[in-house]
Amino acid sequence: MNMKILITGGNGQLAFDCNEVLKKKYEVLSHSHKEMDILDFGQTERIINIFKPDTILNCAAYTKVDACETEKDLAWKVNVIGPKNLAEISEKLGCKIIHISTDYVFSGKKPTPEYYVEDDSPDPLTYYGNTKLEGELAIQKATNSYAIIRTAWLYGIRSNNFLKTILKLCSKNPPKGVKVVNDQFGSITWTFKLALQIKKIIETDGQGTYHATSEGYSTWFEAAEYFLKKFAIPYKVIPCSTKEYPTQARRPANSILENKRLKQEGINLMNHWENDLEQFFSKFRERLIRDATEANR
Repeated sequence: MNMKILITGGNGQLAFDCNEVLKKKYEVLSHSHKEMDILDFGQTERIINIFKPDTILNCAAYTKVDACETEKDLAWKVNVIGPKNLAEISEKLGCKIIHISTDYVFSGKKPTPEYYVEDDSPDPLTYYGNTKLEGELAIQKATNSYAIIRTAWLYGIRSNNFLKTILKLCSKNPPKGVKVVNDQFGSITWTFKLALQIKKIIETDGQGTYHATSEGYSTWFEAAEYFLKKFAIPYKVIPCSTKEYPTQARRPANSILENKRLKQEGINLMNHWENDLEQFFSKFRERLIRDATEANR
């Protein structure tokens, strides 16, 4: 029998790559917020009951970290109530839920290069991180058939992300210096490779909480410079401290996640971040340049 997978948050960069990867082998239904509002329990339950998925992959989230500090009601609904609804529906239907979470459930106060593993105690700095942690807890309370995947620093060819923004800023003529934070550490992670990892977790019926990011780590500045060097454009990125680049929500200084459980179970597919950036550049170079140029017109 062919596995059926329902993906929420269908307009996002991770959901896009998950759909591309999973539909090659399985029957996939990917819904955007407009097509299925996970805050509407009745509508969501009807759609899920009609499709009857074996797995619900929840990529829907409110991820505007700074906006979460002021739009708390919306952040709570999308990041806590939505996953709770999906978990309760999946439990009733007898299917599994896979939920995407974040490095922001941790404070980031460990000294670099120490890393966070799955059984470290969460201690979020931000309201966004708090809602994502509460979303995890709501799922764990509602069902025993779940996998929570914490990831970080995502980029892909779909939608906006850090790398695309940096390329756009540096493609302006003449380029002005772009300040990039150089004292926050993490593992910049390609959504396509994460989608392959999620597929592996589905196929091995992984249960519980996993970390899934690229191997190795860098600062935002180091990742930006490595990426920009691939392009034949003049650019100038200037390393700065978090204090020099104030934001409404505090960012964790150390977002390095170790894929401990994936390695213990022999299913870790994640590559070093530099290798993935090389592949991403090789595959999408022309499109990235075109998109950046069009954005600056």
